[in-house]
Amino acid sequence: MTSEVSLVDRFRGAFFGAVQTEELAPQLKKASATANLAAWTRALTDAVVDACDQVGLSATANRHKLELLPIHRSEYLALDVVAFAEGEKRWRFPSAIMELENSSREDQIAYSLWKVISVRADLRIVFCYRMNRDEIPDLVRHLREEVIEAMGLAGRIKLDGRTLLVIGTRSESETFPYGYFGWWELDTNTGRFERL
Repeated sequence: MTSEVSLVDRFRGAFFGAVQTEELAPQLKKASATANLAAWTRALTDAVVDACDQVGLSATANRHKLELLPIHRSEYLALDVVAFAEGEKRWRFPSAIMELENSSREDQIAYSLWKVISVRADLRIVFCYRMNRDEIPDLVRHLREEVIEAMGLAGRIKLDGRTLLVIGTRSESETFPYGYFGWWELDTNTGRFERL
């Protein structure tokens, strides 16, 4: 459990550093202000891949092809980001997987959550976006009721690793990046997402 905690903490710190760079911060702020979610996803992908690199994980994503596994891909398992720890095995399991969902539709975000909890990894993250902060509680409730409750208690208890939601909020753009990106973690005992 200690290594999982440190992976989340290290990744979160690296992520906040990556999104504040001279290159990415203006891109993310502009994409948010103009609701250009394709640009938001591109910049966020670069930040996530950079953060993975900073914590010692090799990540593959759109425009970030990885030649680590015997089959080379930009995306594995139809996931936006798949990151691997160092190792000697040709076929290794991911250490971290992430979906960067730029749709505002709750069911599309639920699909991304369903995807990541269906794959074995130490860290699973869904990044998504809401225009206003007051939309977040309804989204989190929808994800809990539609996806997490469908697993049941027995399914949640079997879920290894940690599952996080990171929700960017346009209305909080003046507090970029710390107020802008809200972090929630799934408590597998209660089935609720708790604010980090």
